Amino acid sequence: MASKRATRSLLAPAAPLLRCAYASRPASALVRTSAQPFSTTTPSRAPEYDAEAADRPRWRQTPPRMQAPFRIRPAAKGGVFKVNEDPKRLDDAYVKLLGPGGDKVLDEEAKWLAVTHKSFDHGRRGFNDRLAYLGRRVVELQTSQALINSPQASSWPVDASGEPKVDGYGRRPFLHPALNGLAGLTDEAEQSVLDKTRLAQLAERYGLNKVTRWTPKRADNLKGSGEESVLMTSLYAIVGAVAMECGGEAANKLVQTKILTPLGFTFN
Repeated sequence: MASKRATRSLLAPAAPLLRCAYASRPASALVRTSAQPFSTTTPSRAPEYDAEAADRPRWRQTPPRMQAPFRIRPAAKGGVFKVNEDPKRLDDAYVKLLGPGGDKVLDEEAKWLAVTHKSFDHGRRGFNDRLAYLGRRVVELQTSQALINSPQASSWPVDASGEPKVDGYGRRPFLHPALNGLAGLTDEAEQSVLDKTRLAQLAERYGLNKVTRWTPKRADNLKGSGEESVLMTSLYAIVGAVAMECGGEAANKLVQTKILTPLGFTFN
């Protein structure tokens, strides 16, 4: 107890001197500065601000701000599927489908967008779902009209005077030329015409399987990865792109001449 009182008696006279010395120091001396000096070097630009990358169209590159620094998922089995990046090959496919000058019908962005599936690059370069939705509506409308105007395999029997015969219950149906094709306007008839396999084979005939950009689940099993659905979507998307940029009349003509005619329909 005596030692504590002795220590306090020694420190008590020095406390006011310490406070005065601390208060007399300038404020600048109290600011703690970093030991490392600031750099005067101009910071390097991030990749997303690269002027050259900004000038490239979206179909040619992945947007820089959407790129991950490293791959999270393991690489797909069956090898790597290489997509087309050659504009000349794409133009050749459009010429086969749209005829001479078909490579000039759509602008560059629309041409690539119409053949880009949402599985390619995780959809970061745009994909053709909306164009395919519009194109499918156009194709279905033209198919329904073709089915109505097509001759039917069987019709209601008529008597010698041309009147329809009565059925087993004594009923006589009403017949009219405008109703002759109504029997073919069913969901089953339309689905059989626009079958996925038939449209995929048609797309291969025009070379769309060589230019469609998509990422299959297995590069060594394209059919099992859904190639038919992907090619059908590209075909619909091109019709939708033509309807958007050239109008409905051009899209209807494309469907009639390049899709329905090869499937067995005839048009005047």
